[in-house]
Amino acid sequence: MLSDMSIATAGWDPVHRPNGERQSADVVNLGYVINVIEDPQERQEVLRKAWDLCSRVLTVAAQVEFAAPDKVQAVHGDGILTSRGTFQKYYNQYELRDLLQTVLETDALSAAPGVFYIFKDEEAKQQFVANKYHRRLTVPQRRMSEVLFEQNKDVLEPFMVALTQYGRIPGPEELAESTAIEERFGSLIKAYRLVQKVTDEEPWKQIAQRRTEDLLVYLALARFRRRPPIVKLPLTIQRDIKSFLGSYPAACEKADELLFLAGNAKAIDAACQRSTVGQLIDNALTVHESALDSLEPLLRIYEGCARALVGNIEGANLIKLHRFSGKVSYIAYPEFEKDPCPAIQLRVKVSLRSLNIDVFDYSEWPNPPLLFRKDEFLPAEHPQKVLFGKLSKQMARAGVLPQPDARFSRSQWVDFLQASGYVMKGHKLSSSADTSRANRPQS
Repeated sequence: MLSDMSIATAGWDPVHRPNGERQSADVVNLGYVINVIEDPQERQEVLRKAWDLCSRVLTVAAQVEFAAPDKVQAVHGDGILTSRGTFQKYYNQYELRDLLQTVLETDALSAAPGVFYIFKDEEAKQQFVANKYHRRLTVPQRRMSEVLFEQNKDVLEPFMVALTQYGRIPGPEELAESTAIEERFGSLIKAYRLVQKVTDEEPWKQIAQRRTEDLLVYLALARFRRRPPIVKLPLTIQRDIKSFLGSYPAACEKADELLFLAGNAKAIDAACQRSTVGQLIDNALTVHESALDSLEPLLRIYEGCARALVGNIEGANLIKLHRFSGKVSYIAYPEFEKDPCPAIQLRVKVSLRSLNIDVFDYSEWPNPPLLFRKDEFLPAEHPQKVLFGKLSKQMARAGVLPQPDARFSRSQWVDFLQASGYVMKGHKLSSSADTSRANRPQS
């Protein structure tokens, strides 16, 4: 598949591809290998050999505990024997990360449950981590026509895109049009003054504020992996620090304040209560994944601590920030967009205090719990918030809108609606009497 995508690739396996090449590469993938090796020393040796072959990043995937079969298996060494008589070891997330960091003597970044990235290129690692917390923003619209702008929009429009991306005047290496702009205007600063003249000032201030917050979130979470000296950071991040926070020590100090505050239950509770997005209940604030960027930096760091441990949970579209217990839950509702009352499929709860990860799989449940009030989880700009909100208001007027913490299975919900005289048609509530009349054959 990779070859078909014109990516230069080679693979080796002692059984299935013994004649494959083992050669150095930017990226080396060790996928589901160490979990089938019985000897712990041999596992470590395989990790070291793979690490020696990569020049930029090593990816390691292994089986995790919640993927283990439910039936009792024969214990063998530190793993089990499968029904086929082969060895299999199931790791927990923290155990696997500890193994990788101990053997390779560097940081292992969680990509997903059982999947880690280990970077050999420090700049690439820092840029990868920073990009995760860099929000996408819309370029401010021009509010007036300006002859000079129109004459030079071939370079000024890309300049505005760069201003939005970085929240500051870009460096020469960050904008291909830098030389042309300097030739026409004398400097990027003078060009920026023209941009300010034809646009409103407030959007640029908001962009700079958001970029400052993104930088603080990145620096706070980077402490888990031992922050490198500033000269090891990508030049773009160095420029960000100087522009938004003055100096690296001052930036790290502010980031540390936020990181330590994320361990304070009272601070988290207060931040949840201040939030302008999400559904707030007694013990948690729950938001849709699209609303994460709208949270204040403290809550983004709180969630980021959990993501640093577990990685990305495929299909999880709701994030529950527990206000007092130091836990974050990732919840998957596959039909969130289409079903007015979608059923839960998966819930992964991460404890920041014990580093435990609990997985609850509802995919085989004949009657899983349903979700209501979908609009409350979405940010204001979400395209379906209005549609979902109309349904919630309609249900409230009919007296059938469940409380935020109510639990209805699908069969319970259908019975409740029927008893109340209603049926659901898409994202609209209808009287069952009206439906019966509409379906009655005409005489």
